[in-house]
Amino acid sequence: MSEDIKLSKVEILIQQKKFAEAENVLRDLLIGDADNVHFLTLLAEVYLQQDKLEAAHSIIDNAIGLSPDYDYLYYMKSRIAIQQEKLSDAERYVQQAIAIDPYDADYFALLAHIQLARKQFETALQTANQALEINPENLLALNTRSTALNKLDRSEESFETIEGALREDPNNAYTHANYGWALLEKGKHKKALEHFKEALKNDPDSEYAQAGMLEAIKATNPVYRAFLKYSFWMNNLNAKYQWAVIIGFYVGFRALRALAKSNEALEPYLTPLIIGLAILAFSTWIITPVSNLFLRFNKYGKVLLSKKEKMSSNFVAISFVAFILGSICTFILSDERFLAIAIFGFAMMLPLGIMFSPSKYKNALLIYTIGMAIVGLSGIASAFLTGQLYSKFALVFVMGFVAFQWVANFLMIKEDNQ
Repeated sequence: MSEDIKLSKVEILIQQKKFAEAENVLRDLLIGDADNVHFLTLLAEVYLQQDKLEAAHSIIDNAIGLSPDYDYLYYMKSRIAIQQEKLSDAERYVQQAIAIDPYDADYFALLAHIQLARKQFETALQTANQALEINPENLLALNTRSTALNKLDRSEESFETIEGALREDPNNAYTHANYGWALLEKGKHKKALEHFKEALKNDPDSEYAQAGMLEAIKATNPVYRAFLKYSFWMNNLNAKYQWAVIIGFYVGFRALRALAKSNEALEPYLTPLIIGLAILAFSTWIITPVSNLFLRFNKYGKVLLSKKEKMSSNFVAISFVAFILGSICTFILSDERFLAIAIFGFAMMLPLGIMFSPSKYKNALLIYTIGMAIVGLSGIASAFLTGQLYSKFALVFVMGFVAFQWVANFLMIKEDNQ
């Protein structure tokens, strides 16, 4: 088989997502020409598509060593860095590609995409416009421009842009999913659902569309819709302002409690407000797994939920049942030892609800949750063995619960310059 035929076969296999087969053909080609930069670039692409990021990065570095002035290699390196969630590195690499070739729309589109991920919405819009000046039909640039406009509350221009992208490629799964997310952010969950369905029809494996469809289905519930609006607002803030909101809420809550304690006349009015704020804060942590639990009864939702999402919702349900049973037994049997079960069930709903959420350190939230569970169960055992509700295990568990909000926020809020 000639080299040209093998290369054509590789391109077809990549289009068909048969990456393992494409890798075998490329390795065969590299046996005869180990320093061929084109072959190495294609192999890096195959590794990237399979999430073999370290291998892809190593291949590209090797290719850059052979051809340091080849702009596309830095573009590839930027794409790999994005998958590794190293956005500062990704921006630097694509800037190198632009410095070598300032007339490639794909490079500017990728740069705009990175700036968007770093919540630099105005800058991302300007860069996307630069890409579109070079190629008005660049789909990534059109999608990025649309999202940036949406984040800047220029909805009409945003929807005009993305509709233009759909005219360019009516069957593009990413564009349909992107349109769905934009509509969802503006509260139009029914129309968003249509676009997510269209995206999944064209690409059933699109995680972006699957996640959007889940949110659109859950948004049929008005309570979840309100939570989703808050989530979009919070996620659009950079890390500094997210922390300002969290600390501001905590300080305000503490101030209201202090005011209620020091002013008997205001206490009857402030107490319901304090309780309401506490319930609101608690509900933002558990609303996702609880809604996932109900989604198990939806014919679309139960298919879209991941194994981890199902597991998390199950544990939250078990924790809630423990809270109810512990509370009932405490009152019926007048035995405060069962209060330990009730407290444990109530408190564990928080960490169990987000234990699989993405964080700065892999599995950190899961480890924290397991630690709390071990300490909490030890506290329950101690309460039943000694007859005393309060123990060193109970103290550590309560401290862990109080610290959880701060630890979880630290782990989940990603710095904008990462």
